[in-house]
Amino acid sequence: MSASTTPFVVSPGAATRDAFGIALRDLGHSEPRIVVVDGDVANSTRTEWFGQVFPDRFFNLGIAESNMVGVAAGLAASGKIPVVSSFAAFILCNAYDQLRMSVAFPHLNVKVVGTHAGISIGEDGPSQMAIEDFALACSLPGFTVIVPADEAHTHAAVRAMIAHEGPVYLRLGRPKAPRIHEAGSSLEIGKAYQLRDGSDLTIVACGLMTATALEAHDALAAKGIHARVLDFPTIRPLDVDALVRASRDTGNILVAEEHLAHGGLGSVVAMAVGSHHPCKLGYVNLGNRFAESGTPEALMEAYGLTAPHLVAAAVKLVAK
Repeated sequence: MSASTTPFVVSPGAATRDAFGIALRDLGHSEPRIVVVDGDVANSTRTEWFGQVFPDRFFNLGIAESNMVGVAAGLAASGKIPVVSSFAAFILCNAYDQLRMSVAFPHLNVKVVGTHAGISIGEDGPSQMAIEDFALACSLPGFTVIVPADEAHTHAAVRAMIAHEGPVYLRLGRPKAPRIHEAGSSLEIGKAYQLRDGSDLTIVACGLMTATALEAHDALAAKGIHARVLDFPTIRPLDVDALVRASRDTGNILVAEEHLAHGGLGSVVAMAVGSHHPCKLGYVNLGNRFAESGTPEALMEAYGLTAPHLVAAAVKLVAK
């Protein structure tokens, strides 16, 4: 999707977990090396759709995330392309040591898919909300980290993930995601996508926060503040060139993410900008706290992840 001046209208599409399930099933026909390892949550991660078509390539190992990762590593070492999937909080937090030693250290071609990420899963509560997964995945040497914003980019992300040689973490959500990218859009690993242009500041976002950034763009325009909006579906590797251009052109960067303050998109953006072209930075994230149970809408509002909060942060940043 190229930069547009058209006001953003929220049009709910499929949840990114649903788009993943469809894309993975479809790719199974053309790539026989794909095998799936799931942790007894296939009806939620949507890997069951792959398993229904390819039952001999689908393995349910029960609620045993560490064992799942070990099995996936063995399958990768045998020449398969294993997709190991569970809720993001379970696969990243519970199985971190196995991801570190069995996948990252030998640099095996394992695709780790974490669904139900962020606080937008709602009523499931903090035990199942992955809010530190960017930090954990980015700390694994050699891992690529992908966070698509909508249905179209999730389809593209799955294709890119399978084609990529090396370990990948793909973060997906539970709620329906607003449509941003056109159907059939491509996703290039390591590339940011400019959705709106502006000269006063740049909003850098990923996942569900990309649609929120587009809403904030329109509200800021009404105040006479022109915001560039960059969608970063790849947190690692990071599109440093896009950040340098944003820093030079707008002088202010606001980072929005559904993640803790430390170790997420804001942290890697700050490192890149500080190393290449320093500018004023602002952050909209969860801070240093867990969330609670509630509706997704209520939680996003309560924890400051809605468009009005982005607008307030942008106005403050520009005024400094």
